[in-house]
Amino acid sequence: MQISQEGLSLIKKFEGCELKAYLCKASVLTIGYGHTATTHENMQIDTETAEKLLEQDIKHFEKHVNDLVEVDLEQNQFDALVAWTFNLGPSNLASSTLLKVLNAKDYSGVPEQIKRWNKATVNGERQVLEGLVRRREAESLLFEGKEWHEV
Repeated sequence: MQISQEGLSLIKKFEGCELKAYLCKASVLTIGYGHTATTHENMQIDTETAEKLLEQDIKHFEKHVNDLVEVDLEQNQFDALVAWTFNLGPSNLASSTLLKVLNAKDYSGVPEQIKRWNKATVNGERQVLEGLVRRREAESLLFEGKEWHEV
């Protein structure tokens, strides 16, 4: 499967688009729509490059979701999982209770599992971040096929 425009919209909404490299709240050097892999200090890009980096990054996360999920997914469910994995990384998906619940075909248990991932390490301390609470709520709603845009 591939992410839809709806899934991309969720990622873009919560990542925002920064054209200058910056440190996110978790102290990761980031640029564009959450791109980290090739970001370096003082890096600057244009909007077209941000879109291209997002397109390349998404393919990576789509592959991991496609490889790790063993059950059938609706498009909205796939989109939510790619958005979640984009933010948290494929190793977190691979080791998560979320994946175990999903692969056991407990689709109704997935939104609760998505919402659990609302913390980041800030200044060496695990903290609930309001932005992650909102993002996880939106991903949960998208997974359920519900309206998420107002979150």
